[in-house]
Amino acid sequence: MGDYLKGKKWGHWIGVVVFVIVVCAGGFYGHKVYRESHPKLLTETQIKNNLGIHLSRQLISSQKNLEKKYTHAEEDSDYTIEHMFVKTNPYKTSPLTALAIFHTDQAARVSYTVVGKTNGTSISNDTTKNSKTHRINVVGLYANTANRVEFTITYADGHVQKKTIMVQTQALPKSLANINIQVKMANKEQMAIGKNGLTVFTRTTKEPFAIDADGQIRWYSTEYNQHIFKTLKNGHLLILRKQNNSQLVYNDLVETNYLGKIYRNYQFSNKTSSTENLKAKHKSDVETTAIHHDVIELPNGNLLATVSDGSKFIEDTMVEINRQTGKVVRVIDLKRIFPMDMYAQYDATKRSDGKVDWLHQNAINYDKKDNSIIISSRHQDLVMKLNYETMRPIWILSGKPKADWPKKWQKHVLRYANGTTINGGQHDARVIPGSQKDGQETISIYDNNYAVSYGDKKTTKKYSADRELRINLKTMTAKEVWSYGQALGTANFTDRIGSNRLLANGNFLIDFGYLNAKNGDASNIVEVTREGYQVFNVELSNLQSKGYVYRAYRIHIS
Repeated sequence: MGDYLKGKKWGHWIGVVVFVIVVCAGGFYGHKVYRESHPKLLTETQIKNNLGIHLSRQLISSQKNLEKKYTHAEEDSDYTIEHMFVKTNPYKTSPLTALAIFHTDQAARVSYTVVGKTNGTSISNDTTKNSKTHRINVVGLYANTANRVEFTITYADGHVQKKTIMVQTQALPKSLANINIQVKMANKEQMAIGKNGLTVFTRTTKEPFAIDADGQIRWYSTEYNQHIFKTLKNGHLLILRKQNNSQLVYNDLVETNYLGKIYRNYQFSNKTSSTENLKAKHKSDVETTAIHHDVIELPNGNLLATVSDGSKFIEDTMVEINRQTGKVVRVIDLKRIFPMDMYAQYDATKRSDGKVDWLHQNAINYDKKDNSIIISSRHQDLVMKLNYETMRPIWILSGKPKADWPKKWQKHVLRYANGTTINGGQHDARVIPGSQKDGQETISIYDNNYAVSYGDKKTTKKYSADRELRINLKTMTAKEVWSYGQALGTANFTDRIGSNRLLANGNFLIDFGYLNAKNGDASNIVEVTREGYQVFNVELSNLQSKGYVYRAYRIHIS
């Protein structure tokens, strides 16, 4: 009996030991799985170091000798109305512009007009200050033309003097001359063009350029531009470019103007740059970009940019850059804000380089009404509004089931009202200014209608459309109130890029940027009224490799 009990005790302890070993082994395996599914995120310091953002004077120094020449002309009183200093392409990157410098004996204001070839195509601008020294930026010239430029000088005592000069320009470079620009419709009386409105195209790569209502190119830059082309509050432009066109990395964010004068240059390192061109035969020839889609100017003047952090996860980070110093003052790693499974277990798209593009943030816009930002995520088919200070969600527009969001976020998930299509792969999301009232606001998106993760599977790939949706924060619903594009069908379906703009006269400018039927070698830009009538339609084709229109804007060039 004793031997039996002893044996039973030994059996008991053996069982305990085996159990402990099994538990430990399982725990070790479970911990391994946990580690693999919980990737270690980079610190803010690591991200800042990877980005390497700093102010550079290299590009500014290259224009130093030119500035000396123009300053000397300003100091030379021999340049008068009858004998102006005139220099076309003054900074060697903007051939359809000119700099005019002259003096008057009395203080005066100056205006000029580049005379258009047809009605509604003249470009006019004026100075706001009375001065005796006049440095005039002339923009909107025709290529390969002796342009007629008419100056009007209005003196403080009221009398007016006029002077006409001829400004000769060179022919367009082959890369632009070979683009087929076909204006199918241009109702100038109903278009939002004003006295100097042009339609500008920022491209996925290659030269940005602008056309008038006739389809004539009236401005372009010789410097290749990618994605970023923004007008700042001071009237300057913010453009992403390379140090020179032969480089492969777009990592110079420059504050410039239409003449090409550079005021600031924020330079990024190459460590975080990425590409969407994964099928290239020679990786050494692949262009990459440090800012992948968007930059905005915040109310404090700082810049908020979409970047990658240098890890295997890409296009999921934002940084706020001090405008004056070029230093990063805030890092927003969206992996630390979104649920972990959205990036750690993402498999909706694959990349041959092993990078994980789980979010693919393609837009930021700021809403001053409630200090918030609106972001668009192509790969989550998601538009989201977040408080900029706390980065907590205000509302979430997504086809992802409400129950699949964290409980603390579920109250922010909007319900699509009846008849409202679930967005897919959308771009260019923004709140329409002045639309906020009684707990409601209207947003606009360019809906590619390309279901990546949670978009509408029934309608995907059948059309793309510009949409307005009314967000009701009381009922937490999103209702479509306007759209255009569905009737155009597959001919205007774009599985990538595109933009929309509500114009000053209430019309909409829509960029169907990547026409699949033509392998992305064509872009169609239309201006439509709220009633859905086209008043402008231009199709661009033969756009070169990756030269299609990323976004289209209606600008008042100055």
